[in-house]
Amino acid sequence: MAMAGVDMRLAPNAYRELHWHTANEWSLMLKGSVRLAAVDENGQSFIDDISAGDVWFFPAGVPHSIQAQALDEGCEFLLVFDDGSFSEDGTFLASELFLRNPKEVLSKNLQTPISAFENLPSDQLYIFPGTPAPADISNSSTVNITGSPRELPINKSYTYHWSQQHPYTVPGGSIKLIDTANFPIASDLAAALVTIEPGAMRELHWHLTSDQWNFFIQGSARITIYMAPDSSRTFDYTAGDVGYIPASNSHYIENTGTEDVIFLEVLKQDKFTDISVAQWLALTPRQVVKDTLGLPDSTLNKLPRQKTYLKPGNRNLTALARNPNGTAAYEP
Repeated sequence: MAMAGVDMRLAPNAYRELHWHTANEWSLMLKGSVRLAAVDENGQSFIDDISAGDVWFFPAGVPHSIQAQALDEGCEFLLVFDDGSFSEDGTFLASELFLRNPKEVLSKNLQTPISAFENLPSDQLYIFPGTPAPADISNSSTVNITGSPRELPINKSYTYHWSQQHPYTVPGGSIKLIDTANFPIASDLAAALVTIEPGAMRELHWHLTSDQWNFFIQGSARITIYMAPDSSRTFDYTAGDVGYIPASNSHYIENTGTEDVIFLEVLKQDKFTDISVAQWLALTPRQVVKDTLGLPDSTLNKLPRQKTYLKPGNRNLTALARNPNGTAAYEP
């Protein structure tokens, strides 16, 4: 696997302590809000408050902290690392840093008496309760709102207020894209936040060079993966599940339930790209498609030359055979 994920929750005012990683960290806020603080290699500090639907990215080695805002239910966020073998063993903690160095060295380094270190924690903190963050912050990202699936102009900070981006809406649902075109600091992770209406589907497609890591936020879905030369497997997913699809394997994501499916689609590359089966056939010489697949002109005339990402449900077809329990995924 090329990517790894963590689902983390913090109580109100709690911290994910000051730390840095050996892998790049991409995160989507699922619930609540947090205050982020970081310092880069040029001595530039960064502080921002982000909420559900927003994204952050910290390159490997950049130290940062995460504090839940004082909300009744705390917060939840999804972390994605660009290393499939990533573990907490690749996380460096400020508490451990101070515990693993002689106090005489700490004193000399910070130019302060040794007595200043009498109250150091006796073990790593990892997650711990904190005091409420000040109401004002000195730095904040610029939010730009447009109507395209990949929002422009670009945002050069460690955060991106994805919640403020208008989704690209098509029959069957909507999609929002984030990659280096609008969030350039996330140089090797691109993502789509997809909403699929009941009975609709994320169209048949594949990704050229990147594996796909999925996290299902809401609803029930089904994926069939085709792997060359002649095998396929079908999987069912519900909220909280994770899916993984190797590069170049074709697949779809179909809503098999009665509520919207919302899921995250993450690629390990700088731009979000895919090959749409419908668009591929539409742009291929018709004679070639007819000779290969035997499709009639009535079908080929309907193929979109522009990528649509989603396909609406066919209300003329029953969904009874699509659910393992024999119930309809939607009313025909």
